[in-house]
Amino acid sequence: MNINILSSHALIRSAEQLVPPKTFLRDRYFPTNPTTDIFATDDVLMEFREGAKRLAPFVVPRKGGVTILRDGYTMERYTPPNIAPKRPLTLDDLNKRGFGEALFTQLTPEQRQAALIYKDMQELDEMITRREEAMAAELLLTNKLIMKHHADDAAKYDEMVIQYYSGSNPNLATLNVKWNASSGNIDILADLAALCRKITAHGLPVSDLICSPEVADVIIRNDDIEKFLDNRRYELGSVNPRELPAGAALICVLNVRGRYINVISYDETYTNDSGDDVQYITPGWAILAAPAVGRMLYGAVTQVEQEDGEFHTRTGRRIPKFVSDPTGNTRELYLSSRPLPVPNFKGSWIAFQAIE
Repeated sequence: MNINILSSHALIRSAEQLVPPKTFLRDRYFPTNPTTDIFATDDVLMEFREGAKRLAPFVVPRKGGVTILRDGYTMERYTPPNIAPKRPLTLDDLNKRGFGEALFTQLTPEQRQAALIYKDMQELDEMITRREEAMAAELLLTNKLIMKHHADDAAKYDEMVIQYYSGSNPNLATLNVKWNASSGNIDILADLAALCRKITAHGLPVSDLICSPEVADVIIRNDDIEKFLDNRRYELGSVNPRELPAGAALICVLNVRGRYINVISYDETYTNDSGDDVQYITPGWAILAAPAVGRMLYGAVTQVEQEDGEFHTRTGRRIPKFVSDPTGNTRELYLSSRPLPVPNFKGSWIAFQAIE
């Protein structure tokens, strides 16, 4: 029985079999629950609320109890951006030897087509993953997303902004003295303690300090921290660097007023539209957070499929499609995704510029 590898069902099954590339920010801070975070509609619903640490009331025995109302929450409807890179497949691609292929190969153009489709799908998937990682970094740094939607002309675009706050940004803080200042009393532990209290005051956890490599170097070289870490009579932290997935490294663990904070240096980069390598975490900046401070939601993809020429709405992280042009003897593979990172609580992380 012959299987049409270009059918929508075969392509979707192939996309589901892709091993997703590991990313640090997306996977650690914006995980996806396949049951609740993948929507069958173009729009997605985001629910978030403020943390609270109320005490249970004292009640006289004959009263029985005091009614405590449930905390309210905010629900917003957002339309996730559409990400849809494509890769053409021409006769030249099918007839010439592929990268890594044997010099004298016995592959037919049909067999090479199947191999190229899967390879192209992997590369497009990696591109979308890098975009998701950039969206996660932008949200952690600014608490909003600025997305440029391109059409046929790459130089022209429509800008779309999704902002998760009104007025001043509750997830942004400013240090009185930067940690690499040449003068002044630089107490990094005191700064971290004050910033942690802003998060824990709402009953929210904090365990990670994600920073650019430059900030990590300043922390390690700080005189007070170096002195405290060398004190064997009182455990104020430890320095035991180890590598984490996808370009992140645990530099040290600091005891900040009894709260252990993982100092994580993240030096992974991506290539922007100008061809320059850019760090996901802006140089000089740091973020105090905890794992799973948000979620990565996915909207449905509606597309016209060539098999029947009809509209179909597909759900999932990655939705493939093939388009053939008999006149030009070309085919194009599209891989679409509609991701949107969202916070779980208001003020559940804090971003700040640590050094100049």
